[in-house]
Amino acid sequence: MLDVFLQTLPFFLIVGLGYGAGRTGFFTESATAWLTKFVFYFALSAMLFRFSANLSFAEVLDWTFVAAYLWGTAFVYLIATLVAFLRRLSIEETAIEAQCAAIGNTGFLGVPMLTLLLGQAAIGPVMLVLAVDLIVFGSLVVILVTGSRDARMSLGILRTVGLGLVKNPMIVSIVLGFAWSGLRLPIPDPMNQFLSILGGAATPGALFAIGASLASKSAERPMVAGWLSFCKLVLHPAFVALAALVLFPVEPFAAAVMISAAALPVAGNVYIIAQHYRVAPHRVSASILISTASAVITVSLVIGWVSGLH
Repeated sequence: MLDVFLQTLPFFLIVGLGYGAGRTGFFTESATAWLTKFVFYFALSAMLFRFSANLSFAEVLDWTFVAAYLWGTAFVYLIATLVAFLRRLSIEETAIEAQCAAIGNTGFLGVPMLTLLLGQAAIGPVMLVLAVDLIVFGSLVVILVTGSRDARMSLGILRTVGLGLVKNPMIVSIVLGFAWSGLRLPIPDPMNQFLSILGGAATPGALFAIGASLASKSAERPMVAGWLSFCKLVLHPAFVALAALVLFPVEPFAAAVMISAAALPVAGNVYIIAQHYRVAPHRVSASILISTASAVITVSLVIGWVSGLH
């Protein structure tokens, strides 16, 4: 377990470095925003395209895997929803809290960290988790928030969801990569080197950006944020493990990757959604801060445990 902790520690040290740079004012909020944009639209997109272009979509797509992850994630989503309803929260606040409880930082933290820690074979399962998070649950939160405000479903909501997916560079780069792979086109050496160099900036850039963005987060309403962090770091990997190992048995290595991805802290894009719709941004901010700080220990424990599954 100590070995796993020491392997994950460098990743969180870069997060800590970004946090220190942001906290001291050396790295301003505008600088963090521009770095995040560079990673999101360029470095991470190059990494995802290169990964998917070298994979076969038919081999990556595993419906049992998708069913297991969907079941485990939806179960935690429903637990958080039920608790929010018992607290008499609005549908909008409930949707945002459920998103905090079930959606991890797979894009910025999971893709670079898990592929390095668990090996290149983890790429396919991690991208499946990312795709389910973005397509299913990313769409669901928009539908719930906008639908509750309009008091009905409309074509406008579906249009918003569709445009959001089409404009998401992570979805676009994965789809284009698999399309390239499907055409059986080799990646020319100059292009491969270009993608490799640009994609190489994704890991340190994303980790530093996570830390710098946390510097502007506040730990308001720590009790609620603590509950949501518990859901994300403990309940989510636990129920995903139950689904992947018992209910919908998944190949051991893929199950290990899925459970590790489920153990990641609250995703930063939940804050973007909360801020955009003006729904509990401080609560989400605190959840991201607490879950990311706690993940230094919890992620190491989960990865250490799943390492024995394969």
